[in-house]
Amino acid sequence: MNKALRSPLIYSLFVLPALILFVAFFIYPIFNAINNSFTSWNGISKHMTYIGLDNYEMAFKDQAFWKSVRNNVYFILFSCLIQVPLIVFFSLLIANVKKLKGLYKTAVFMPSIMSTAVIGILWGFIYNPDFGLMNQVLGIFGIPPVYWLSDKNWAMLSILITNAWQWTGFYIVMVLAAILAIPRELDEAAAIDGASGIQRAIRITLPLIMPIISVVVMLSVAGAMKAADIVLVMTKGGPAGSTDVMATYMIRYAITSFRHGFGNAIAVLIFAFTIIITALYQILVVRRTERIEY
Repeated sequence: MNKALRSPLIYSLFVLPALILFVAFFIYPIFNAINNSFTSWNGISKHMTYIGLDNYEMAFKDQAFWKSVRNNVYFILFSCLIQVPLIVFFSLLIANVKKLKGLYKTAVFMPSIMSTAVIGILWGFIYNPDFGLMNQVLGIFGIPPVYWLSDKNWAMLSILITNAWQWTGFYIVMVLAAILAIPRELDEAAAIDGASGIQRAIRITLPLIMPIISVVVMLSVAGAMKAADIVLVMTKGGPAGSTDVMATYMIRYAITSFRHGFGNAIAVLIFAFTIIITALYQILVVRRTERIEY
C-alpha cells in the first residue's frame, strides 16, 4: 500500500478530483469575474462590450461606493475592537463554570445555527419603535423611543449589534475549546504560587490562546467583507444608503439594475480588499505572535 501511494500516478488520481473541483468552483469563477469586470454587459445577452477600466473608474468616483466601503470598515472595527474582546471575556467565564458548562456552550452557540433571515426578523421586532423590547427598556428610564432601523444615526449600529449577536457564540466555542485544551497543571501551579484568577487569565491563558484569537480575528474580517444577508433582511441598505456595504452595493447593480459588468468589478474589488487586509494582518500581527507549545 505504501509503495502504491508513492507512485506519482496513484497520488495524482487521489488529488485530481479535489483539484478539478477547486479549479471549477474557485479559480474559474475568479478569472471569469475579472474578465466580466472589463465589460459593459447586462448578464443576459450573448454580446459583451469591452470597456477597459471604465467600471473601476466609475466605482471610485461614486460616493455611494465609498460609503459602502466605510460601512465595511465599521464592520471590521466593531468585530475586532468590541466583539473579539467580548468573545474572550465570555469564553473565560464559561471555562471557569463548574456546573452546566455544556448548557452554556449550547446556549451561546444557538444563534449561529439560525437562519440570518430569522435573526433579522427577530431583531426587527426587538428594534420596533412602537412595541420593541429596546424602546420598552428605554421607556423605563424615561428615554423617548428611538427609530433604530430608520434613523441614519442608529441603523448601522443596530445591524452591527445583530450581526455580533449571531456570530459571537460560534467564536466563543472556538476560543473555549482552546482554553479547555490548556493543561490544568499550568493554572494550578500559578494558583499555588499565589496568582489571582485575573492574573492567571492575563499571563497564562491569553498568551496560550493567541493563535486561536488570531484565527477568530481573520474570520471576523473575512465575514465583515462579505456581509450582505443581514443588511438585506433588516434595512436593504437604507435609510438613504446609510447601511449599504460593498456586497449589497454590488447586488444592487449586478442583479437589480442588470449592470453585470459593473457588479463584477465591485466583486473583484471586494476580493482585492479582503486579500490586502488579511495579508497585512498576517504580516503585522500573526507572524509576530509567539507560538507556544505545551
